[in-house]
Amino acid sequence: MNKSWAIVNKILPFSCVDGPGNRLVIFLQGCNFRCLNCHNPYTISLCKDCGDCVNACPYKALRFNNHRVVWQTSVCQQCDTCINTCVHHSTPMTYKYSVDDLLITIRKYLPFLNGITLSGGEATMQLPFVEKLFSAIKQTNDLKHLTCFIDSNGYLAKTGWQKVENNMDGAMIDLKAWNNDVHKSLTGRDNLRVKKTIKYLAKINKLYEVRFLIIPEHTDLQDNAENIAKFLIDLDPNIRIRINAFHNHGVHGIAKTWQSASKQQIELFAQQLKQSGFKQITLPPVYL
Repeated sequence: MNKSWAIVNKILPFSCVDGPGNRLVIFLQGCNFRCLNCHNPYTISLCKDCGDCVNACPYKALRFNNHRVVWQTSVCQQCDTCINTCVHHSTPMTYKYSVDDLLITIRKYLPFLNGITLSGGEATMQLPFVEKLFSAIKQTNDLKHLTCFIDSNGYLAKTGWQKVENNMDGAMIDLKAWNNDVHKSLTGRDNLRVKKTIKYLAKINKLYEVRFLIIPEHTDLQDNAENIAKFLIDLDPNIRIRINAFHNHGVHGIAKTWQSASKQQIELFAQQLKQSGFKQITLPPVYL
């Protein structure tokens, strides 16, 4: 049995927006960005076992055991009091899965799946597990036809991508801002590595999609459509692009006051990219 394990926030058995076809999506806990607009801030950090959530839980679904917070799933009512109490951008409601555990889970839905996508948080924060899981899938007769994808913020260094590229079929990368300073103000990190990731994955034909999130007055993507188009078209004129619209439902902190993106703003950005020759552009199905 393979004893390697990962900290998993949740598993979505079926998704058609996280890569090609119908996919099982595994959301890994932990992220190296601190995005002001994060809709799932409780996926950012691993639990610090501080215990603030234990006494706050109205259903006594949390307890201390050997100085660790233990989540009792049979008692939990999913009220999210623990998430709202935590000041560390974390949650005690996570699962430990071994590679073998996940292979069992994948087989439960196998007749309906085209592939597996690892997301987060930021999936590459648990890269050794990603390596082992993708390798196991590709080496298993009844699973090796599944495509293995990563949904990532792109901050992983080239040497990291090289560890998984042989068993990874593709990656979706978020470019959150064009200007380095704007990116840093939004995420806490620069975007130099992100651009290098996009270049490298395009070079080895593993870049499935580049994703943009339009936040009115806060992202600079709209003002840099020409620069973005030149950057991408030099890599691959047939690159897939997905444009998402920011909405302030479910966000926390200062982003609560930010304006949601309109259909007109999204379509204007898409039109600017289309003028450069891009044809595979996906827009939001609904606007909130």
